[in-house]
Amino acid sequence: MSMLQKFNGIKALAAKYSTTKLATKSLNRLKQLRNELCQDAKSSILTDTFGRHHTYLRISITERCNLRCTYCMPSSGVELTRNENILKTDEIIQLANLFVREGITKIRLTGGEPTVRKDIVDIIAQLKGLEGLETLAMTTNGITLTRQLPALQRAGLNLLNISLDTLKPDRFEKFTRRKGWNKVMASIDLAIQLGYNPVKINTVVMRNFNDDEITDFVELTKNKPIDVRFIEYMPFSGNEWNTNKMVPFIEMKKIIERKYHGFKKISDMPNDTSKAFHVPGYMGQVGFITSMSENFCNSCNRLRITADGNLKVCLFEGKGEVSLRDALRNNVSSQDLKIIIRNAVLKKKKQHAGDGKNNNLKAPGNRILNLTVLPSTMNHQSYQVKQCRKRLYTTLTHIDKEGKAAMVDVGSKSQNVRIAKARGYIYVGAIITQLIMENNIKKGDALTIAQLAGIMAAKKTWDLIPLCHPLTLNYVKVDLKLSVDSHRVEITSEVKCTEKTGVEMESLVAVSVAALTVYDMCKSAVPPDTMHIAGIELVSKVGGSRGDFFKE
Repeated sequence: MSMLQKFNGIKALAAKYSTTKLATKSLNRLKQLRNELCQDAKSSILTDTFGRHHTYLRISITERCNLRCTYCMPSSGVELTRNENILKTDEIIQLANLFVREGITKIRLTGGEPTVRKDIVDIIAQLKGLEGLETLAMTTNGITLTRQLPALQRAGLNLLNISLDTLKPDRFEKFTRRKGWNKVMASIDLAIQLGYNPVKINTVVMRNFNDDEITDFVELTKNKPIDVRFIEYMPFSGNEWNTNKMVPFIEMKKIIERKYHGFKKISDMPNDTSKAFHVPGYMGQVGFITSMSENFCNSCNRLRITADGNLKVCLFEGKGEVSLRDALRNNVSSQDLKIIIRNAVLKKKKQHAGDGKNNNLKAPGNRILNLTVLPSTMNHQSYQVKQCRKRLYTTLTHIDKEGKAAMVDVGSKSQNVRIAKARGYIYVGAIITQLIMENNIKKGDALTIAQLAGIMAAKKTWDLIPLCHPLTLNYVKVDLKLSVDSHRVEITSEVKCTEKTGVEMESLVAVSVAALTVYDMCKSAVPPDTMHIAGIELVSKVGGSRGDFFKE
């Protein structure tokens, strides 16, 4: 009998004998069990620092998709992870089994498009066999579902979400850059015939694209067990998101209310992401996923594993992913894997930064930098022992499995336009500030010479940093600005190339050498402790295989 069952049993007993000594004894035992339950919840690896216990895991089983939806993917496409770096079926099952044992009760398979994976039926069948898993769901675009759904249902698929953003075939082709509207509609009908109730339809609403179809989608719920879920348009790298395209929940609701005067709220489950509504007399219902206008972070119980095996604790966070794939492939123990997961969950923020300003967000097919956290409970000695045997699930790009320095082989990468920007500053003090303003530095024009030095350094980065590749740069731009109020020279750089690897280091070197040159030009005029260099950091990078980065 579980602790929770004991708690409920004693609670019922106390209620039955409310005036007896037995009740008093039961109440004391209740308090003790409640404390134990609270302590147990706090110790769970799936409970974060805000008390949110995660019971819902989304697993992306592929980055590939047979559509090219405009809100999901840039027109230029994305660079996919190589097949050997995608989670294998046994790895998916191994991770899912661990999460289920720790308290996950619902798993949703996503992509890319999950149905393009050839072993999708086998994956579902194996997941369905996990003891403790209550619900197995899938989100799909429905393009190939008519021939696959019967087998998927037999394998154990419980719930189904089908993405559909328009009821107009020509508009569908414009949205998805592919044909197939009729196939999606046939998939919805088949799902209903097979008894899925409700069949959930995910509709991303975009102003001047499909906001004129909102009431048409509501009408779908009249005679069919369909749950239409209107999703606020969210920002992802490459989808050219802006606030003008987003239709907020309140506006969508008003549009519906103008036509359906009885449109009313119905009850939601505690962890529902969708706000549920209903037109009286209609068989189905309508929901709103308000990720942008009214976040539901306080009740979030979701975690995500990407197709390449990274654990994401928040869809909106573009940083802090942990590579579970690398941990598995380096044969870490189950206990160490739990520590990695727990450390990641404990870093989950109170709420996401999805206000449209954060561009470092991840579309379903994109990838970003893997960050692996060494379990905090491992002491230095135990880490050294494991490091001697095998590099511990590292994702450092210039370190091999033996922990030795190694140059990255970029031969298989595609040649893209890559741009990086960096910044930093050198504090020079009041005296140097005045001398620069008067162009009275003994050695000459400090800022101009530092600008040239930064440009030259960027072009020589591969000579200065041992493991950097020699690159042909398209341009280097270095700007230095004297801030009179703060007595510092602020430096920015922008570097561009068309190569197989990025120019982050070139932009950082440009800023660093420019700052050092200002120091050298001015050092004879003031004591050695007057100037200091600080704040050197990467501001942005675009065009890389790991996704774009923009610092807030």
